[in-house]
Amino acid sequence: QVQLVESGGGFVQAGGSLRISCAASGRTFSTYAMGWFRQAPGKEREFVAAISRSGRSTYYAGSVKDRFTISRDNAKRTVFLQMNSLKLEDTAVYYCVADSSGTYYSHMAPEYWGQGTQVTVSS
Repeated sequence: QVQLVESGGGFVQAGGSLRISCAASGRTFSTYAMGWFRQAPGKEREFVAAISRSGRSTYYAGSVKDRFTISRDNAKRTVFLQMNSLKLEDTAVYYCVADSSGTYYSHMAPEYWGQGTQVTVSS
C-alpha cells in the first residue's frame, strides 16, 4: 500500500515556474515507477510525465516536453515536477501516481493516486 500526498500547487503567471512535490508513504517507494497526470476543467485526465524506479529514465507528454522535468529522491520517498514556461493551458489539478509494474510511459496504469494539487496559470 502506498499513500501519495501532493504539495506545492498554486497560482503562477504565464511564463513563470512552479515545482510541485509528492511525498510517498511506505518503505517500497523505489520499487514503483512514478508519474504525474493532470485534469483540466471539462477535460479528460491526461498523462504528463513519468520516471523509472531508479530515476535514470523519464518520459514526457509532447505538450510538456522541454518545459517540465520530473525527478525523484528515493531516500526521501519524494517525486518532483519542475514546471517552467507555464502556459494558460497547463492549468489543471495535478495528480501524483505510483505504478508497481515499473511502467513509466504514457500507457502506465498506476494503482495508486494522490488527492491532487491545483495549479492555476494566469495571464
